[in-house]
This record gives sequence, structure tokens and C-alpha cells, in this order.
Amino acid sequence: MSSIAHELASAIRSINDYPKPGIIFRDITTLLGNPRAFRRAVDELVQPYAGLKIDKIAGMEARGFILGGAVAHQLSAGFVPIRKKGKLPHDTVRIAYSLEYGVDEMEMHVDAVQPGEKVILVDDLIATGGTAVGAVQLLRQIGADVVSACFVIDLPDLGGRKKLEALGVDVRTLVAFDGH
Repeated sequence: MSSIAHELASAIRSINDYPKPGIIFRDITTLLGNPRAFRRAVDELVQPYAGLKIDKIAGMEARGFILGGAVAHQLSAGFVPIRKKGKLPHDTVRIAYSLEYGVDEMEMHVDAVQPGEKVILVDDLIATGGTAVGAVQLLRQIGADVVSACFVIDLPDLGGRKKLEALGVDVRTLVAFDGH
């Protein structure tokens, strides 16, 4: 593990048996509350795209809003919230996506991204990939060029990264944890 990954991993709280027995929940609120670790995570997410023309950062509810907003600020890009169904006030485009325990829907404003705009998807964690795959499909549905998907945490044993890469999306993660 690199020194950056080690620094970030040590700032993330692991909670055993949450939300159910056998699961280790990776809680980034401790990273967000640590000014040095939060800054380091944002800087590392931004670094590969500095100097490139990125039009929008799309963040998934809710931790993706925090990280995505900071990344958008650093890249001088707009921010697009991808929300759960029924939370946005204007005309939306919606997609159903798979979760470990069923199906849900997410949406974004229909005019949030113009066709051809370069977009980076940002969230805290990639696990099974259902939400991220749905978000990429939603963005592409309205013509976005999804340049990359970035996450602080990867849970590689759950296969989400591979699902995004199979869609032709470049994936960047900062820390990997074994298990789920």
C-alpha cells in the first residue's frame, strides 16, 4: 500500500457487522472530519485531471455530493447531483439500477449536462457497482462523455470496478480494502 493509500486508509473508520452481520462498513465521515486527510483525498482525485477541460463533476447522493463538490471546485467544473427518485424539482431523466437487495431509481435534471460534455463521476466507494453503473448509463443517456469514475474506496472483491471498466469507463480509486 502506498503512503497516500495508507494515510487515507488510516483516516477511514471500519465498523464491523454493519449494516448486517459479516459486513465491514467503511465510514468516510472520519476522513471528511480530518482536514489533512480530506484535502489529500480531494487532491488525489483531482490530480490526473488538472489542466484538462472537464465540464462537469457528477456526484451520487449523498457522500458523492461532498467529494464531488470539492473536486468540481478544484477543477473549475460544474457540479451535477444524481439523486434518488423524487428529490429534484425540475424535469428529470431517470434510470432504475440494481442494488444488493433489490432495485432503486435515481435521476438528474434533464438539462444538467449537454451532449458531448466531459463528465467525471465521483463517489466515496465502489462495491458491487450497481449504483455507479446506473449513474454512467444515466449520464450517457443524455449524451455525456463519461471520462472517468473516481472513488476514495474500492472493495475489489465485490467486482464493481470491473463492471465499470467493462462499460469502457476509466476507474480511479485511492484505497482498496479486502472483503466487503
